[in-house]
Amino acid sequence: MTRPAPPRVRFDRNELSGAFGDLGTDFPLIVGMILATDLDPAAVLIMFGAMQILTGLIYGIPMPAQPLKAMAVIVITQRVSGAVLAGGGLAIGIVMLALVASGLIDALARAIPKAVVRGIQFGLGLQLAALALKDYLPAEGFQGYALGALAFAIVVLLIGNRRFPPALFAIGLGLVYAFVWRLDVSALAGSVGLSVPHWSTPTWEHVWTGFLVLAIPQIPLSLGNSILATQQIAQDLFPHKPLTVRRIGFTYSLMNLVNPFFGGVPTCHGSGGMAGHYAFGARTGGSVIVYGSMFLGIGLFLASGFDQVVHLFPKPVLGVILLFEALTLIGLVRDTAPSKADFSVVVLVGLCAVSLPYGYVVGMVAGALIAHLSKRNVIGLGR
Repeated sequence: MTRPAPPRVRFDRNELSGAFGDLGTDFPLIVGMILATDLDPAAVLIMFGAMQILTGLIYGIPMPAQPLKAMAVIVITQRVSGAVLAGGGLAIGIVMLALVASGLIDALARAIPKAVVRGIQFGLGLQLAALALKDYLPAEGFQGYALGALAFAIVVLLIGNRRFPPALFAIGLGLVYAFVWRLDVSALAGSVGLSVPHWSTPTWEHVWTGFLVLAIPQIPLSLGNSILATQQIAQDLFPHKPLTVRRIGFTYSLMNLVNPFFGGVPTCHGSGGMAGHYAFGARTGGSVIVYGSMFLGIGLFLASGFDQVVHLFPKPVLGVILLFEALTLIGLVRDTAPSKADFSVVVLVGLCAVSLPYGYVVGMVAGALIAHLSKRNVIGLGR
């Protein structure tokens, strides 16, 4: 007898719990971009939710869409216009489609060793952990630390529990706090109304500017984390559903060939997002569909009350969720520990990623070079 294939999409308490696994990464970046520039909150939230639903249906595993991190940081810190952001999203969609269509993305995947990919995941995990501990947990002062400690204890006690998924109770704690201390029901009710995105076409000038200012810094991170590391973690967690880098690259490009025309922010896949959904119980595309539906609902009906919504949920609880996403990513490096050479490459790439300008591209190139030289005994790292 053969075991029946697991479902592609399921909706239960574990998928609902997993749906919150990437919230701590995505929400601050989306909010930051909206507040820093002239983006339409309704269009951003609706399109972001739609991309989640699309990827959940296509892959049948917790493969979420995420904002492009390097682009988001540049937009937030340099206040790049929404038109240039749309042009940059379209530019990177075209570049990724060219890599997929030409087969160059497969050549890159073959050239970059697994230890380098693990190093990218390690570096991303360190960055997310630092963000959680330095920025999120202290955000509410003493009260926030107490709230974070309680949320942390809940997750530690329930992590891996399929009957009582931890994120439901952690998020529930945050919602109770928000309702008691922050929610203005009358103001929120007054903001309810239907909003829809509108068609807009990026100019070639904005596409070129977006390519130079936004896409070029983003491409190395996308190749490392969004494509190679995501393919690797999908292989680790869902070996029964093999994915190719070409398929992941195609949906990456597809999202960014659609988003700019409807006011959405550029999006990608990411190993951290999948790790977060999985860590909190998700095993199918159902968690991503639920996650996307939340953004879609807020964008459609609550966009005019955006200022009220963004300050509602306590950051310390998001920090705890983000911390466990980071720990899941960091824990993936354990399969390189038996090899001193591989583990040395992992540590090198991770440290480059978190400490150097353009650290992901520096770490990826340096790590791949050292790994290949080590295998040829040109340099000795020990095994």
